[in-house]
Amino acid sequence: MTDVDSFVADGFVWVAGAFSRRLAAECREILWRDTGCDPGDRSTWTRPVVRLGDYAQEPFRAAANTPELHAAFDAIVGAGAWRPRGSLGTFPVRFPGAEAPGDDGWHIDASFPGDDPSDFMSYRVNVASKGRALLMLFLFSDVGEDDAPTRVRAGSHLDVPPILEPAGDDGLAFMDIAGKAVQASEERPVVLATGQAGDVYLCHPFLVHAAQPHHGTEPRFMAQPPLAPAGPLPESSPVRIAIDRGLGR
Repeated sequence: MTDVDSFVADGFVWVAGAFSRRLAAECREILWRDTGCDPGDRSTWTRPVVRLGDYAQEPFRAAANTPELHAAFDAIVGAGAWRPRGSLGTFPVRFPGAEAPGDDGWHIDASFPGDDPSDFMSYRVNVASKGRALLMLFLFSDVGEDDAPTRVRAGSHLDVPPILEPAGDDGLAFMDIAGKAVQASEERPVVLATGQAGDVYLCHPFLVHAAQPHHGTEPRFMAQPPLAPAGPLPESSPVRIAIDRGLGR
C-alpha cells in the first residue's frame, strides 16, 4: 500500500522491490557494455559519471511497468492521470573516485520546453507541473550511503509552489527556479535515496534534490525518468494536493 500521506508531506515515497533483482541484473549487463568500461578492470573506470541515453529494450520496459508501480502511480498521480513509460530515460552511471562529478548542485527538474526545445537550460516549470507528474529514481544496483545516493530535501516540494504561482502558465526557466527553490528549502532535512536493486523512489516534481560524489567501491546504476501526466492533474491527485498545500489552500 502506497503511503500517500507521506508523499504529500515529504514529497517522496520509497517502493521497495518495485521490480525484480533479475531484471535489474539484465539491465546492468546492457548498461555496463554501453559505458565502455570493464566491470573486472578498475583501470577503465576513468570518469566520475558516464551518462547513457534512453533505453527501451524489454527488460527496461518491464522494470518500468510492474503491477506494483502501476498501483503506486494510480495512488499518487491518479487512476488514468498518467502515461505508461515505454523506456527508462537517461542513466547517470556514477563511479567511485576522488574526482568531483561536476553535476551535484541542488535543483528541481524542468518539465517543458521554452523558446528553444534544443536548449535544456530553456526548459521550464510552472505551478501546474505541466509535462511532469513525477520524478522517479529507479535503482539498478544496491545503493548504500557511500554509493552516491541522490540527496533529497524532504518537504521541499512545498516551498516551490509559492515561487511558481506568480509566473502563471509560462512558469520559470530551469536556472531561475533552481536558484529560488534551493534558497527557499535550505532548512529542510536531507534524506538519502538508498536501497537495493529493484527499489524505486517516486518523487513530487517539485522536490529539490542533488547528486553527490561516489565514495563507495562499486558503480551506481540508476535511472531518473519522469512520469508524464495524461492531461491536467485532477484535483484529487496527491501531486496536486501537495501543490495546493504549498500554496496554503
